[in-house]
Amino acid sequence: MPEKEVVVSPEGFRKLEQELEHLKSVRRREVAERIKQAREFGDISENSEYEDAKNEQAFIEGRILTLEKMLRNARILDQTDHDPDVVGLGSTVRLKDFEGGSTVEYTIVGSAEANPGQSKISNESPLGKAILGHRVGSTVEVTAPGGILRFEILEIVR
Repeated sequence: MPEKEVVVSPEGFRKLEQELEHLKSVRRREVAERIKQAREFGDISENSEYEDAKNEQAFIEGRILTLEKMLRNARILDQTDHDPDVVGLGSTVRLKDFEGGSTVEYTIVGSAEANPGQSKISNESPLGKAILGHRVGSTVEVTAPGGILRFEILEIVR
């Protein structure tokens, strides 16, 4: 089965590379040192420090594998490939919520960079899927657990 393509911005790609390098060069060494020190405490069968360090090591190794796979399958966004008048990956979109009349602003990113706290939503999220390919003035509907939400696209910035 082919691996899933990971769409990232140039900045997102650099962040993933930096995280991978930090995990490999710094965190691996730190955890190995923690494991070594925990072993010196004696019986490892009842040593919570050793268990904790081994669990952290497993997490770090898993994250390294995940990052390597993401970078291997990465497609870096090229903003010049898209029509600036249409919502696409990398677009920052201002939306008006028809229910409350409030406005919200989101940047559409690949799932690897999604961070709702920073107003970055995935192109795979319900709202991201709904607005992709639309223009200013379009009305989109999003099915949410609480019902259907309607938004008007007020502005698109690349």
